[in-house]
Amino acid sequence: MRQVIEVRKRWPLRCLPPIAAASLLLLCAIATAKGQGPEVKVIEMEIGDNMRYTPSVIDAEPGQKLRVVLKPVGKIKALGHNFVLLKQGTEVKPFVDKAADATEQTGDIPPAVRDQVIAEIPLVRSGNTGEVTFEAPVQRGEYDFVCTFPSHFKLGMKGRLIVK
Repeated sequence: MRQVIEVRKRWPLRCLPPIAAASLLLLCAIATAKGQGPEVKVIEMEIGDNMRYTPSVIDAEPGQKLRVVLKPVGKIKALGHNFVLLKQGTEVKPFVDKAADATEQTGDIPPAVRDQVIAEIPLVRSGNTGEVTFEAPVQRGEYDFVCTFPSHFKLGMKGRLIVK
């Protein structure tokens, strides 16, 4: 019985009052919101009926966390667009030629060329959005991104990630 009484006597000293606990949680939340962790660079990329990514160039630091948000804003609702970031050294036209049929049929990149992809957003139609979060390559250089829907690359749907 004596032990229980001693524990009860110490208990209030070991606990933070509710206001102090709430204040501590609030301070942690503010520190996190102010970016004390790794920053994510958000790129909002629009695509109109002109078959162009806007912006078509993305600058990043090696290993920087990026989030690409794809927003087709064209008036032609039936068009689908994707975002496929390729590994450095990938030959773009042969990649797109292999991927276009599968993209049209399944909306996905075929397994035969998937190893050449760093990041991708599947097909998105006007009025919807898609996004992907990834780390920029650590190797400095230029990396191509393309739309693999048939004929879109030929019409100019391409861009570059430049890692400086």
